[in-house]
Amino acid sequence: MHYLDEGPSDAPPVLMLHGNPTWSFYYRNLVKTLSGKFRCIVPDHIGCGFSDKPGDDKYDYRLASRIEDIDTLVRRLDLSAPLTLVVHDWGGMIGFAWAVQNPVRISKMVILNTAAFPIPEEKRMPPALRLLRDLRLGQFLTLRFNAFSGIAARVGFKQPVAKEVRDAYKLPYDSPANRIATARFVQDIPLSEKDPGFDILLRTAEHLHLLQDKPCLIAWGERDFVFDKTFLNRWLDYYPEAELHRYPDCGHYILEDGGPALVDTIRKFIEIKEDSNQGHARG
Repeated sequence: MHYLDEGPSDAPPVLMLHGNPTWSFYYRNLVKTLSGKFRCIVPDHIGCGFSDKPGDDKYDYRLASRIEDIDTLVRRLDLSAPLTLVVHDWGGMIGFAWAVQNPVRISKMVILNTAAFPIPEEKRMPPALRLLRDLRLGQFLTLRFNAFSGIAARVGFKQPVAKEVRDAYKLPYDSPANRIATARFVQDIPLSEKDPGFDILLRTAEHLHLLQDKPCLIAWGERDFVFDKTFLNRWLDYYPEAELHRYPDCGHYILEDGGPALVDTIRKFIEIKEDSNQGHARG
């Protein structure tokens, strides 16, 4: 597993978890902003970014494996101090599944267009995702033509973005062998009890209340093609006291669309809450 480890080693840790089909590149601007005062840990999930991309015979591309990977990383790095958890897309399911098992290790939470609970009843899976998830044709298009990463690089942004940035998102997925995680993540979306990982998702949702006392910021791009307002409303059911920032003109790649202003909003939230926590500790 490749990961970024930026900032003072003894600084409060910030763990940032990306989704599919992105990689640690997604958090680059947040890392630049925070790494002066915080230790920023940003892994590339196995099969993504600069991490190894093993075949199915060497790695089980399932949610349970992803959670175990994060647990191993946190323990290997000896991140004993409570950490700020920042999640986007699949990072929410992975990160919160780990967090509810380790609530004392969580200091703060930043939620960016993601989920950690079953899909709301009123929400229907977009047809394009159904195609890529359930049909052999969809898997062929993903592996052979990088369809999912290509589509995401087009519809994930709702604000102008440089071609170099779009290309960077697709960079690690430059061959069928390097697209295995992109395909497996889509296949592993847990929609019903028959799907592997759905039990983990249910248990996570049942225990999200264990984190209700943690400071929480939710930044939401309201033009997301998957994680729309129905998901946001569900998060607010769990964390009604969260600091909420809605972005009506932003899409799924909220950190890109929100730009420097959003990065600064997240910085202020983490810094203020960290200073408050230290003040309580001194008191």
